[in-house]
Order: sequence, then structure tokens, then C-alpha cells
Amino acid sequence: MQTNQFQLKTGNILADRAHIDMPLLSAFFIIFLISGIAMFSASNGNSNFVIDHSINIAVSIVAMTIAAQLSPISYERIAPWLYFLCLMLLIMVLVFGETRNNATRWLNLGITFQPSELMKIAMPLMIARYIATGTLPPTNISIFISLLIVLLPTAMILLQPDLGTSILIAFSGLVVVFLSGIKKRYLFTGLLLFIASLPFIWRNIHPFQQKRVLTFLDPGQDPLGAGYHIIQSKIAIGSGGLFGKGWMKGTQGQLDFLPERTTDFVFSILAEEFGLIGVVIIVIVYLFIVGRGLLIAINSQDLFSRLVASSISLTFFIYVFVNIGMTTGILPVVGVPLPLISKGGTSSVTLMIGLGILMSIRTHKRLISK
Repeated sequence: MQTNQFQLKTGNILADRAHIDMPLLSAFFIIFLISGIAMFSASNGNSNFVIDHSINIAVSIVAMTIAAQLSPISYERIAPWLYFLCLMLLIMVLVFGETRNNATRWLNLGITFQPSELMKIAMPLMIARYIATGTLPPTNISIFISLLIVLLPTAMILLQPDLGTSILIAFSGLVVVFLSGIKKRYLFTGLLLFIASLPFIWRNIHPFQQKRVLTFLDPGQDPLGAGYHIIQSKIAIGSGGLFGKGWMKGTQGQLDFLPERTTDFVFSILAEEFGLIGVVIIVIVYLFIVGRGLLIAINSQDLFSRLVASSISLTFFIYVFVNIGMTTGILPVVGVPLPLISKGGTSSVTLMIGLGILMSIRTHKRLISK
């Protein structure tokens, strides 16, 4: 018994010195295992596809490990530089970015990448840095500047157009402003202004985005066109029942009825093949990651770390909620992948860097306190 306790304590010390949070790492490995199972099925057993996906996972874990080595103080120092670098890259995207499928989101600087993904990291760091250096609750001018910091990149990403990413980035910044303790009347005023601006927003979003909203309200109006995705997704999820049809035995996925099944609609594949029981297990693991992140935030030593950890954790939750919501038909389809399970190297790397920052906040705090 004493030997087991000694080994456990030694393992925890070594993990702390490597700045790795073992509970989070264990949850990641479970999610990545589920991801590999899902990708093999969604690709109809394409081993090359699974190998590429596994390489992306390995790169993401390396990125997380590197991110965990930097201290929260280092992140606080580099936050403004990273934010303004991302702004410049977003401007470059609008000027001479690559266009694919009528969207200009990519930049080729020797390697092709989406600068909007980097902003997912820069935004919470920048807002937390700005608010943490001021007074609490924030003054009117601080709130105004914070909103400008959030809205400027959000507007640039909307112009690409990329509604899903812009929503996530705006949320990651606004949640920090909310957690800073702003007065309730400001929240109420902001909500009224948002509701009042909806007609203006509707007139200025792209026609295909309007169609997504209308399809969300009534998928049956175009069952073979815009409503096809969500109808097939609902069929897949509903047909899974309690225990599912079995791995690689789902008709919607294996017979190619379900589109985008390796990215946006991989949740539908999992629900069809593993049923409600499998889905509940996945949700529990996700909630554990979010809960662990919020616990790290609560135990953080300083305001900057607390705000960053809270933003990363809650934004991760929004990722999960939006993807599951759009595949089940309770939210419009906005192109948000299922975190750490869907195909997407850049998205996984960005998410794991954010979760690596969570590990940094937890382990550096513990090392300082000893």
C-alpha cells in the first residue's frame, strides 16, 4: 500500500515537473482513442486516412506539451504581441488570402494555414491581460476598449466569411469581459442592442448563411438541398437507439448518405454506431475536461491565469455544445468540428495549445507554491 502511494506521489511530481496534468492527459487519450475509432469508420476503413489523422493527433500532443512549458507570466507578456501579429495576418488574408469553396480563409507563407485559428489562442490571452492590468470591476472605458479588442478580429473573420469561427472567437473574449464582474445593467443593455441589431445582421450576412438559418427552422423545405445534411444527421442519430448498430455497421455513414462525416457530422456517426450509451460516455469525458479546466481556474494564483483558464474551458464547452447542437438540429449548421475527434489538423493543434496553457497554469502554480 505504501509502495503504491509512493509511486503515485512520485508520478505526480514527475508530471508536475514536466508541466503535464495527468487527469487532463488521460481524458485526452480517451478522446483520441474515440477519434481513431470514429475516423476509421467514417472513412470506410481507409488506413491512409487514419494514419494521417494519427499524425495530426501526435503533432497536437507535441504542441500541447510545448505550450505547457511556458509559464503564465510568459503568456501574459507575449499576449499583446501575439494578438497584433494575428491581426496583421487576418489583414493579409483579406488582401491576398487563398480562396476555397467561395471562402477566403487561408494564407500561404510557405505553409498554408488559417490565421483565424491562431486568434483563438490570442484572444483570451489579450483580453485577460488587458483586464488583469486594470481595476475591477472594469471602468466604462475599459469595457469599451475590451469590446473593440473582441469585435475587430471578429469582424475580419466574418468577412472571410467564417461564421462559426467568428462566434467562437467572440465568445472567448466576451466571456472574459463577463467574468471580470461588469455590472448587470451593461449585460442587459448589451443584450437589447444585440436583439435590436439582428435585422441589420440578417441583411448583411451572406445568402448561404441566411439559407442555413432558414434550413435550421425548417429542414424539410429543401430536403435534397440545404436541408439534406441535417435530415440525414437526425436519421443517423435516431437510428442508433440505446446501444447503436455496432462499429462500422451504421447505414447512414457506411452507405454515404451522411455528408461531411469526418468533420462536422462525426458525432452522427458515433451516435448511429454506439447509440445513446456511447454518446453519454463521450459527453462525460468532455464535461470532465471542462470541469477540470474550471477547477484549475478556481485554484489559480492570479487574475490573469483565472480569466484565461475560465475562457479556455468555457470556449471548449461551446465547441462541444455547438457541434452537438447543429448535428441534432437544435442549432444552425455553422461548420464547427467536434473537438479533438473530427478531422482537422489546425483545429486540433489550436485546441491542444489552449489546453496546454491550462496545464501550464496548474503546474506552474503548484511548483511556485512549494
